[in-house]
Amino acid sequence: MCNKQVKAAIIMTMIGLMCGEPASIQARNIELTLENAVELALNNSYQIKKLELMIEKNIYWLKARKAALRSHVYATLRTPDLQNISDYKWNSILQKDQIVRQNTMLWQSDISIRQPVILFGYPTNGYLSLNYKIYRYTQRDNGYSQVDYYNRLYLQFDQPFFLPNRLKNDLEQAELNLEGQKLRYLFNRLDIMEDIAEQYNIIFQMTYTNIILQHQLEYLKQIQNVAAELAKIEPSREMEKIQIDLEQVNVRESLLENKSRLRRRIANLKQRLRIDPEDSLYVLPKIDIQPINIDLEQAIEYGCRISPRLRELAINRRQSELDVERQKGNGAFHVSLKVTYGLEKENSHFTSMWNEYDNSNSATLNAYIPLWDWNQRKYRIQAEQLDIKRWDISIQQYQENTKKEIRNTFTNMLEYQARFNNVRESVTMSQKITQMSIDKFKKGEMSVQDLLQIINRHKETETKFLETFLGYKRALLNMTAVTFYNYEKNMSLIDEFQMELD
Repeated sequence: MCNKQVKAAIIMTMIGLMCGEPASIQARNIELTLENAVELALNNSYQIKKLELMIEKNIYWLKARKAALRSHVYATLRTPDLQNISDYKWNSILQKDQIVRQNTMLWQSDISIRQPVILFGYPTNGYLSLNYKIYRYTQRDNGYSQVDYYNRLYLQFDQPFFLPNRLKNDLEQAELNLEGQKLRYLFNRLDIMEDIAEQYNIIFQMTYTNIILQHQLEYLKQIQNVAAELAKIEPSREMEKIQIDLEQVNVRESLLENKSRLRRRIANLKQRLRIDPEDSLYVLPKIDIQPINIDLEQAIEYGCRISPRLRELAINRRQSELDVERQKGNGAFHVSLKVTYGLEKENSHFTSMWNEYDNSNSATLNAYIPLWDWNQRKYRIQAEQLDIKRWDISIQQYQENTKKEIRNTFTNMLEYQARFNNVRESVTMSQKITQMSIDKFKKGEMSVQDLLQIINRHKETETKFLETFLGYKRALLNMTAVTFYNYEKNMSLIDEFQMELD
């Protein structure tokens, strides 16, 4: 009976495993590296997705501006326009205003094909249009109705002079907006990359700290056994065993505390990366530096040439120039030319409206001449011109700060790289000294206090080795951020991020 129950329990367990919760079955063990952490963050970032939508929005705006340079066909209808009102009008015979009752009805349709004038690919701010107008106009008076039909086909040319080229400026503004949005996309990717890299380095540091504490515990376990044997032989040395036990308790407590902090840090990172909480993240902390040859002058050239921040400042400056141009046209002297050429016909019979067209031509030249505005336009222009000077100062300041930051970061990298090689040798020497000291302790040639100090110094040496490695990694990341060039992949971040964007 018991065998049947056991078999039943096994079968139920297998069924439970096969039909259990998907989350527990699909839980993954993910080895966390800096590269895949950044990739997960970028792929799952809400901010990146919103920026991609903003880029798409600006692409459509640019397409709309380009479409504005092509022919535009539209129609307007007044169907009907009924006027059954009384209003005062001037009577030239009586030489006075007279209230007249108006009873009219208008049915009108207009259709136009409007094309901006483009010369050698350059919009001139003028328009050429082909227009057709047709209407039926009815007037009623004392029970009688008078009907008139009218139609007109004509070309119209409109050209302003001495005004900012709105078509060209709108197109350029759309291009600048799109480029600026792409730059913000690059900035946010870099910010995410720096943030995730820092989070990863902290987890890396905690994970490697566990290894350092484990090394310390292993040394303490070695000397604990030795101290126990010596205490049996010499009871007066029981204090040494107690000191070692107390040191082990402190190290274990530090290890448990570090593991708890590491667990919370990994949980926060999983939430940030939008990873299933059931998945497990782990880091294999391998400390090694691959030498990277960075030319300082080339790095400065990268920082001053390919940095999106510098291009963003240039875009802001250009937008200020467009604002100045816009203010120069606001309230300035300008001329507007309007010319029409076509045919028209008016008749009281609809069928006769299509015969024997009359010429329908016109030419109008309007000029706006400002006489006195208390320097209003002048002050507006001067106010906008100050923005250009402000952006010039910002560009100069950014270039100088970038050069200084690149030089400082480059010096830090060299220092960390030299320190890393030195500390790595120190770790090897410290291991040998610690093991030799343990041997001396076994022989009774060293006190426990001196041995514990040596073990603690070895821990400090390994900690310095870790800190030097992370300092180099942070300096390399800072060099990448300030020059916008990935020296490990030997390519600019613009090209790297652009591949993701495409």
